[in-house]
Amino acid sequence: MAEIGKKEDKIQWLIREISAIVERLEHFEAKYSAELSEVHPNFIKSARNLIHYRALRKEDIRPIQKKLANLGLSRLDKPESHVMASLLASKAILEGFLNNEPIKKHKAELTFKKSNRLGKSNAKSLLGYRSKGRRTRIMVTLPTEVAYDYQLAHDMIASGMNCARINCAHDSEKEWSLMIGHIKSASKKLKKKCKISMDLGGPKVRTCALAAGPKVKKFRPTKDVRGNVIKDCELWIGPVPHPNADLSHLPVALTSLEKLKAGDQLFFRDTRNKKRAFTITKTTENGCIAQCGKTTFLETGMKLYTNADYSSTPIVIGELPRVEQFIRLHTGDFLRLHKDAVQGEPALRDKDDNLISQAQISCTIGDIFEQLSEGEPVFFDDGKIEGVIRHLARDEMTIEIVNSKITGSKLRADKGINFPGSKLEFRGLTAKDKKDLAFVVQNADIVNVSFINRKKDVSNLITELKKLNPPKGFGIILKVETQSGFNNLAKILLEAMKTYPVGVMIARGDLAIECGWDNIGRVQREILSLCRAAHIPEIWATQVLENLSKQGIPSRAEMTDAAMAQRTDCVMLNKGPYILQAIKLLSTIFKDMELYQEKNARLWPAMQRADIH
Repeated sequence: MAEIGKKEDKIQWLIREISAIVERLEHFEAKYSAELSEVHPNFIKSARNLIHYRALRKEDIRPIQKKLANLGLSRLDKPESHVMASLLASKAILEGFLNNEPIKKHKAELTFKKSNRLGKSNAKSLLGYRSKGRRTRIMVTLPTEVAYDYQLAHDMIASGMNCARINCAHDSEKEWSLMIGHIKSASKKLKKKCKISMDLGGPKVRTCALAAGPKVKKFRPTKDVRGNVIKDCELWIGPVPHPNADLSHLPVALTSLEKLKAGDQLFFRDTRNKKRAFTITKTTENGCIAQCGKTTFLETGMKLYTNADYSSTPIVIGELPRVEQFIRLHTGDFLRLHKDAVQGEPALRDKDDNLISQAQISCTIGDIFEQLSEGEPVFFDDGKIEGVIRHLARDEMTIEIVNSKITGSKLRADKGINFPGSKLEFRGLTAKDKKDLAFVVQNADIVNVSFINRKKDVSNLITELKKLNPPKGFGIILKVETQSGFNNLAKILLEAMKTYPVGVMIARGDLAIECGWDNIGRVQREILSLCRAAHIPEIWATQVLENLSKQGIPSRAEMTDAAMAQRTDCVMLNKGPYILQAIKLLSTIFKDMELYQEKNARLWPAMQRADIH
């Protein structure tokens, strides 16, 4: 009997604690009644649930969870999207146990089923239709090539892309318009609606331009581990690139190629004055295919000849793209960062490797200099290079590199710069953002907005959008990438819920630097939980299948990361030479994982292969 009494005491304690939590939720709901009255009609129940969830998490409820688990009941471990319903259901079960009576349900405004429907409906409104066999959508950053290659746009959608992302920090309205035209044409042909989102550049601090590189291109045959050629380099010679993107392009006027035939050779000296020759293997009306068995460097304006003594009429090489320059930085090096526009250059050394001048580069937002201090950390390119401000002046600073690759890390133009130890204040949209926003409203379905740090940033965005009169259903995705953005996320979401539809992108690269690598797991999880409480779709971004997209081979770690990403509504892939393979693989992973995971709820299909017979 003593044991029974002890059990009854635990149940009564749990009922009292849960009742107190319900009262706290109702108190916070009343406290935020003014904010709740301003949300969009589609978000009324969701906004109320968000308030409930934030109120629930103000106290440590682990003792309650453990006691519920000891009784074999739900531990309230996944209440985000239906907080009040979860609490009332647990309370009803406990009361039934205590009184030995049938369970009497306490009716909640937002039931388990309704909350699930809300989440799916909001994701569809923002991100469009999902692909057959998977719930999680795939967003892909478009490379510039899509502007000039319809087939690439077609293949990306056919491979499983649901939403095309255009970054306004790159290219111009001309390229954006061409990209959008190709995406829309391919969507229509494939009968697969692909949403278009556009990223405003935002007040992100980036590196500025480096000195222009030479217009040189390298052609290299495939070699084995011993350096022996196992396959000649194959290239396309013609005025425009070949439809087969695997063929390297050498631009030459079509009139110069008219008399060439298979078996002919083109002789020349490359940029190193080494004798080289191309062998023509196939000719067409648009150009020809050639092979070369030795590594070759060619430059704009160089001449090719049809005879070995270079006496024939020369075939002149057209405009080659400039080689992208970089600054190689080692641990212990110093880098000068300028406030005003200064052409970036690597360190200059004499023949004895003595330093003549330090490496230098400019940044995009000079106002930060007034908000920084000596001794504060600096990160470049998503944390790949770490430095410390050693000297700070009005118009430049000297940064000591304290962490890089052993062989040195490459710093290029347009790479992000983070100051996680500084409290930088950025005010609203930049002038370029406002100009770009007008284009986005007219041409895209969604605008992605960077560096949302506080409620005011959202209200300013909504004000600007109203001036442009966006079409019904125009979506907003808020990018959370700073500690301030995370700290203020509940209020940011409430402000954003004044419009519809809305989503949140978790920019894990910047966020990891701003919040600390040791905190990114916790912060990422908390952002997901707040979004689920608000029934706001979340987009998982930064370095998903990055190795595969860039190098053609995925790492084990990123395969696991991709599988975990299936818990979100959408995952973003960055551009790369192997982007089609990345899209296909990610789609396959999501379809396989669909049996085991629905949002944050694990599912249990029959186990495969590890059966007991």
